[in-house]
Amino acid sequence: MNKDFDWKCKKTWKKSAKNTLWCLFGCSIGDFGTIFFFQIYNYNILPLIVMIIAIINGLITSIILETLILIKQMSIKDSFFTALGMSFISMISMEIAMNTLDLIVYGKPFLNFKIIPLMLIVGFITPWPYNYWRLKKYNAQCH
Repeated sequence: MNKDFDWKCKKTWKKSAKNTLWCLFGCSIGDFGTIFFFQIYNYNILPLIVMIIAIINGLITSIILETLILIKQMSIKDSFFTALGMSFISMISMEIAMNTLDLIVYGKPFLNFKIIPLMLIVGFITPWPYNYWRLKKYNAQCH
């Protein structure tokens, strides 16, 4: 990485935080919905499989949300590919961090009001520096 890269730009941290929150919102819908579904209906599925399904659903809902946000600025096709390409690494790291925390704390996919705030915090903090770097270096963002 370039020695001259500036990690101290408050404006970029603020903008990247906003972008990360949108991504977190989108990912959480699919992720939490999936975990809650399997928690309520108590299917006899391995926790790892539930986590994989939750991650996939979180990625899908985040891409859908970001595509809908971008449609105001470009075509639906361009919106979809922009949402997919610009923040996929961010979404994957966010999903893995959130689900890993849940797995460490409970040993299985489980949602309650104690773990959800922690999952959201970890899900936000994990990709935020990457989103800052990408925004600062390439001016690449989804929102």
